[in-house]
Amino acid sequence: MDQSNRRNFLRNVSLGSLAAISIPNIVSAAVATDKTKKIVLKKESIVLFQGDSITDAGRKRDIDAANNGAALGGGYALMAASDLLLKNADKNLKIYNKGISGNKVYQLAERWDADCLALKPDVLSILVGVNDYWHTLSHNYNGTVKTYKEDYDKLLARTQQQLPDVKFIIGEPFAVTGVKAVDEKWYPAFDEYRAAAREIAAKYNAIFIPYQAVFDKAQKSAPAAYWTGDGVHPSVAGAQLMAEAWLQCVK
Repeated sequence: MDQSNRRNFLRNVSLGSLAAISIPNIVSAAVATDKTKKIVLKKESIVLFQGDSITDAGRKRDIDAANNGAALGGGYALMAASDLLLKNADKNLKIYNKGISGNKVYQLAERWDADCLALKPDVLSILVGVNDYWHTLSHNYNGTVKTYKEDYDKLLARTQQQLPDVKFIIGEPFAVTGVKAVDEKWYPAFDEYRAAAREIAAKYNAIFIPYQAVFDKAQKSAPAAYWTGDGVHPSVAGAQLMAEAWLQCVK
């Protein structure tokens, strides 16, 4: 191999290596989770994912078993669960997904006894809020950011009262501008929902996942449409991106 070809070879290897590590680095830069605040998964821990269609991801709702691929859906919850189960085989974790497409906070509350409290999760991950805003544009829903914040506060207070030792992970509602459903009409109103979720997380000492920053930074690596098909629902790559961010919250 002559000197020129060798330089090109090394350059291509270097670029390939950078591409391979870029996404974990993007997630780390966006999340920057305080390592001292990570949730320690103990033996026999029960982990519950809750939310709307982003969490639901086509799961089979008639299957109640923990750690079941069909019951976990095809999105970030499955991807995060797969990693957790692989790396914690000695802990006998039980992981559930009870997200339901279209849900807003008040709809989570309506089914909370059966779909959360009865499962007695040790770790409760919630991602909800995009419908609380989006449906004011498209479904004649008349809720406001005040409604969202108050409903969310009541839901977590109720949960904490029933499950005083539960650890919360709150996902930030996010939207990727310029992809189909998401346009300039969303702003600045939608940003208030993101801020409200952050405030709720702080109030309940929850770990907060800044998904908006994760998706914003990811667009430096690939265009918006690579990460989401409609600006709200993640692609396969987008779901893995979310799972990477989620996994930084636990150890």
